[in-house]
Amino acid sequence: MPTAFLTRRELFNAAHRLHQPGLSDEANFELYGKCSNPNWHGHNYTLWVTVKGEVDPQIGYVANLKEISKIIREEVTEKIDHKNLNLEVDFMRGIIPSTENLAIAIWKQLEPHIKALGIELHCVKIEETENNSAEFYGF
Repeated sequence: MPTAFLTRRELFNAAHRLHQPGLSDEANFELYGKCSNPNWHGHNYTLWVTVKGEVDPQIGYVANLKEISKIIREEVTEKIDHKNLNLEVDFMRGIIPSTENLAIAIWKQLEPHIKALGIELHCVKIEETENNSAEFYGF
């Protein structure tokens, strides 16, 4: 059977601060600019999760998008939507919440659940702003 790629888009909002705890506010500003604001800042994120697998001839698709959406919602968006990534999200604890690190952390949250569906996680893409995004293709 042919392999196909299937992508689900989800939206969430979250606050964060990019900073190195061992550096002064001035040094963090030099490194991260206004993203190091000690009073936080937020984004309206767009998350794309792409899976791949064989098209099931019985049902005509790679996977049920309702199942994929449920996994994303339970494992990611319910945990991060309208939260502070630095303080409130267990899977981001101790990680600088850059877009790249967020994509990697979300991959780790989703991969075992996607594999349980008998398909592969292909890509996690996070758009932080219309000008900035990061993609992660796994380990």
